Amino acid sequence: MSSTDDRLKVTTGITRLCAVPGLAGPGRLGLVTNHTCVLPDLRPTAPALMEAGVNLTALFGPEHGLYGTAQAGGSEPAEVDPATGLPVYDTYMCDGERLDKVLVDSGVDALVYDLQDVGARFYTYVWTMFDLMVSAARTGVRFVVADRPNPLGGLVSEGPLLDPAYASFVGRAPVPIRHGLTCGELAWCLNRSAVAEVAGRQVDLTVIKAVGWRREMDAEATGLPWIAPSPNMPTYATAVVYPGTCLFEGTNVSEGRGTTQPFEIVGAPYIDARFTPELAELGLPGVHFRDLRFVPAFGEHAGRPLRGVQLHVTDREAFTPVRTAVAMLGTLRRLYPGDFGWSGEFIDHLWGSDRLRRAIDAGEDPLPLCEPPAPPGRWAGDDVLLYP
Repeated sequence: MSSTDDRLKVTTGITRLCAVPGLAGPGRLGLVTNHTCVLPDLRPTAPALMEAGVNLTALFGPEHGLYGTAQAGGSEPAEVDPATGLPVYDTYMCDGERLDKVLVDSGVDALVYDLQDVGARFYTYVWTMFDLMVSAARTGVRFVVADRPNPLGGLVSEGPLLDPAYASFVGRAPVPIRHGLTCGELAWCLNRSAVAEVAGRQVDLTVIKAVGWRREMDAEATGLPWIAPSPNMPTYATAVVYPGTCLFEGTNVSEGRGTTQPFEIVGAPYIDARFTPELAELGLPGVHFRDLRFVPAFGEHAGRPLRGVQLHVTDREAFTPVRTAVAMLGTLRRLYPGDFGWSGEFIDHLWGSDRLRRAIDAGEDPLPLCEPPAPPGRWAGDDVLLYP
């Protein structure tokens, strides 16, 4: 953790743009944004940019919508934003020629991307960024990333690179599950590889850096406000476990949606008193497991009494969310072979291949699959790193 003095030094890319409007370049600008995009004093960035003199002419919303009201798999209808009077374009599940048309119809000369990521490949905001970069490359629109710190820090990556055969909106390109990059760094990485491959050319890309961020700083060390980036990501504690426990979305186990602690708790009707002690015996670093019962209001097993565990992270530096979740999945298969199951093939898209599912079903040790491809920047190429 960093000192109090360090907290005063982190300035996001969007804050810098408000101070120096010329950083985004000339022309009509569209802002890819939602409710997470605020300045340190909690002012929404869209009206703040307009007050600063930025020529903002359109807003673009991701999954969950501009105001963050929609649950997973949903968005809000396109409309006019009452705070700015600007048209809002819904980009969720919109790509290819359809997204190209949205950009052309919007009339923007450049897109400014400012969304709070959580540092996990299957969180869809970065793939909204990717799809818009591809469309921007094809339509001649410039792309500007107003960068923000990776809330999990930038020293660790976890999990395998995605196999392109399993590409989807929870992973478009070969990126680890916990990638360890900022959105700006990820944009540099994707631009020279996947964007160029899909669009036939790279997009004209600018990254407005987050000044003062260093790779060892997590969200709390930055001093920046935590705004829940989606309805089931309420706290920073949720984000810490999410790169692992999101894998439970590919199973018949509740990942805690429909409770006040999504992704921090998991449970199922068939789990019994054996589960918690078995997890404790694994000696997984940086985490304790507490036996609990809960009834989710919606989501998997909605309205049913469930038993499971809550993950209590005791040491964030030692805790490895992907490895922890994989060990939990293997334990569930071993203890409850007749009950535990997968939710179709979604687990393969989350993991990035079918190797995890096949290993667990075969009774093999799945933990060797958790080895990361390389530290952050090494798997993407050292030159994508923008921060020390």
